[in-house]
Amino acid sequence: MLRLHSYWRSSAVYRVRIALNLKGLDYETVGHDLRTDQQSTPAYKAINPQGLVPALDDGDHILTQSVAILEWLEETHPNPPLLPKAPIDRAHVRALVSAVVADIHPLNNLRIQKYLKAEFGADQAALDAWCRRWIASGFDAIEELIGRHGAGFAFGDRPTLADCCLVPQVLNAGRVNLDLAPWPLIRAVNQACLDLPAFARAQPQHQPDADPPADA
Repeated sequence: MLRLHSYWRSSAVYRVRIALNLKGLDYETVGHDLRTDQQSTPAYKAINPQGLVPALDDGDHILTQSVAILEWLEETHPNPPLLPKAPIDRAHVRALVSAVVADIHPLNNLRIQKYLKAEFGADQAALDAWCRRWIASGFDAIEELIGRHGAGFAFGDRPTLADCCLVPQVLNAGRVNLDLAPWPLIRAVNQACLDLPAFARAQPQHQPDADPPADA
């Protein structure tokens, strides 16, 4: 049984959950609440020295960094494939992945927001505006790339690693009240993905370590 070290709201973990579900792999979730710095404990840093989620334990090895985990899953469990066959097409998918995980997400994740708040006195409105700025910039480029290469999904007519990364970022955009009207292709891809059970089951609110509903 694979063991996924997680925080339910983490978009990096969300990417991995989607891929695990698409591959049809069973896994156990171990939650670490980033809001209370559970990822910084000595016990967790013995698992992942970076003190970040996700980490994936296959019983013999512990893998870290979401993209490395996604690539490992693709190499060790190639069906169904989440990368196209042609090298040039793989490069296009990896470019879409990088547009999210290298250009958008690092500027908006929780530890950056904590730093902006602590060091510069940013309130929630300022933090949300900061996030909207960088998500919008990235979405402008991704919308263009989907227009070039998409055919129902971010690349082509079936889910790839690009969709595994894009869908969590769309959720993050909603959390900071970013109006998605300027990006109809991203909206359509996101909906096509969420219509698939593998994506729907991976949503944060369905995870065992999720907060209970507000009206529970």
